[in-house]
Amino acid sequence: MSTQHTKIKFLAHASFQITTPEGRTILIDPWYTDNPYLPAGTTIPEQVDLILLTHGHGDHMDKKIIEIIRNLSPKVIANPAVRAYLANNSVPAHVFEAMNAGGTVSLLDVRITMTNAFHHAAITQPDGKQGYLHQPNGFIVWLSDDVSVYYAGDTSVFGDMALIGEIYEPDIAILPIGDRFTMGPLEAAFATRLLKVNHVIPCHYGTMPALTGTPQRLKELTQDLSHLEIHELKPGEELETSGLKLKHW
Repeated sequence: MSTQHTKIKFLAHASFQITTPEGRTILIDPWYTDNPYLPAGTTIPEQVDLILLTHGHGDHMDKKIIEIIRNLSPKVIANPAVRAYLANNSVPAHVFEAMNAGGTVSLLDVRITMTNAFHHAAITQPDGKQGYLHQPNGFIVWLSDDVSVYYAGDTSVFGDMALIGEIYEPDIAILPIGDRFTMGPLEAAFATRLLKVNHVIPCHYGTMPALTGTPQRLKELTQDLSHLEIHELKPGEELETSGLKLKHW
């Protein structure tokens, strides 16, 4: 069943669900198991067609991710270290779409570009040990209705966001604003200018005491950008893209 227009649902913290115009389900950094920030009754969709993983931290990659993949058989895109961890834990090779930063793949009526991000990451394994050190990534997702979404992942602001804006011209940027472990509102305000987007969805804030950045502060720091809309989604809320002004600067 076609939804006709892209829908972006904020699950909680930094987890998102995109419903494509074709009715397919994309999960970005899913965290369902023992996530206290999800709305009551939130469950993993019965149909998941694609999972995008920016890195292996537990608040971005569900601790039951292997079980989820085995049960639902989605396509999976992740950086090589996360992919290696999953493959070494018996996730079948056919689910992976192998790629690395700078590359683009097309599948399921979407195009995915993997971008850089700056944030140290490792995977905590079932025995409690950390391994698979890696550099996280971000993603740009192009949908068939010409909506493009940049999910920055856990990252600082970096100058090459200007290149991401110039080359890929994303319509919507999903940016972390919590501070301490990622960008705060100050850095996210600069990222917004570098990317030249009309729409920002803040995430990765308010869920832990250390994550003190707020959407209100981001709004204050970008109030000179008359074209900008900041969508402060509550967990479980969905953004309909059909009515948005999506033209890049």
